[in-house]
Amino acid sequence: MDALHPRLLAGDFTAAFRFYDAVLPELIGAELARGTADGPYASWDVGAEGALALIERGAMAALTGSAAAGGDRGMLVSRVADVAAGYELCLQHGGQPVAGPAARPEWGPTMRTAHVRDPDGNLWELQSY
Repeated sequence: MDALHPRLLAGDFTAAFRFYDAVLPELIGAELARGTADGPYASWDVGAEGALALIERGAMAALTGSAAAGGDRGMLVSRVADVAAGYELCLQHGGQPVAGPAARPEWGPTMRTAHVRDPDGNLWELQSY
């Protein structure tokens, strides 16, 4: 289970993909799990654990309302049992709403996500699939 892993938001997805696809296997033993250089999403795992996910910055900016240029460059991602309950828990403890719970079949047939900002403005995606 991917408890917590980083997702980088890439301005030049193809260049970032090629870089991480070349160095992650040797550096940390990560293997490409999903995606291609064509984007907009790719991820690498070490065994059964997510190590790094990469998404095209403009795609995430469109979802979260962040400016694509100079906006978010990264976020935390957590797989949770219940996206809606996790979203509400974050809001109850000072999290700021970004994008409420929603199905994301374009990301995976059973994918659901919600996005919040922590009190310092960091973006966090809660997901289930």
